[in-house]
Amino acid sequence: MSAENIVLEVMKKEGTPLNAGLIAEISGLDRKEVDKAMKILKDQDLIVSPKRCYWEPKK
Repeated sequence: MSAENIVLEVMKKEGTPLNAGLIAEISGLDRKEVDKAMKILKDQDLIVSPKRCYWEPKK
């Protein structure tokens, strides 16, 4: 499973906006991997930020 898929799954499972540090903690991925995955997800318009530095899947 790609880092992007793992990040999205963690976001969906938690059901609340998360920051990159929390996603790294929950998923076990390296923080840099999470940052890269989130950039890709943002560019693909798959995640949105309801408040600064916190992200959730786009509905």
